Amino acid sequence: MAYTFQPGKMYRMPTHFGPSLGPRQGPDGRTFECKDDPKTTSISVSFESNPDQLSAMLPEGFELDEPIVTVTAAYMKEIEWLAGRGYATLGLTFPATFKGKEDTAHGPFLTVLWENLTDPIITGREDIGFSKIYCELPEPRFCQGGGYASASWLGFNFMDLGVENLTEKTGDGAPASGKKVDGMLHYKYMPKTQEWGTEDVCYAVMTPATGGHRKVVEQFTGDGQIEWHRARWEDLPTQYNIINTFADLEIRKYVGGSVVRTVGAKDLSDQTILR
Repeated sequence: MAYTFQPGKMYRMPTHFGPSLGPRQGPDGRTFECKDDPKTTSISVSFESNPDQLSAMLPEGFELDEPIVTVTAAYMKEIEWLAGRGYATLGLTFPATFKGKEDTAHGPFLTVLWENLTDPIITGREDIGFSKIYCELPEPRFCQGGGYASASWLGFNFMDLGVENLTEKTGDGAPASGKKVDGMLHYKYMPKTQEWGTEDVCYAVMTPATGGHRKVVEQFTGDGQIEWHRARWEDLPTQYNIINTFADLEIRKYVGGSVVRTVGAKDLSDQTILR
């Protein structure tokens, strides 16, 4: 007798073994409060760039707010939904506005989010529409008043980031947009099987800025810098176009760098479709 889907339960492939486990659905369907986890260290660098280059990365319905790029490497530990394990992320955002038929929203637009673990990549792409892909993200280095991060794919190092002359500060250490931030903006896209070149899913989504248990433990600001290493197809056969787009971004001036340590988050079950 064939199985049927249980109402109200979350599934993703493979569906043949019952409801799927992940950050928004644990054993026996329980949820995760994210009050005391994860413990996160983030290193961020921000710079002013070319508005035309940034606008070219925005899908239909989005427009650039200001040409400030922020690249953040985050290292999370003691994550409850991973039974105490952790993983790292690397993302590039810039302030944008979505204007739809029903909704208008302002916030950082996430162009891509690299992660170094399969489980959050799959759940983040399929469940909530984050543009997640894989890379290697070794532990950050802290030395002589600076914090440093790097990223690679199968041994090819494609990014180096650092913040030096760190000084303890209050506030989040990141440049703020002049507009109210409603949340982080994303563009969910899934291709349609057999009908190649067409979409099965294609719409804007938002991670609301409100909710959750994130608390800043300590933070530092400093002088940031970043370098993307141009790649050939032979180096990064599925990502070289992404890396080279970022390597070509004009850096008119650096406007901020920070190291922030936090505790807590949210399970992102409040992810919202923008229409």
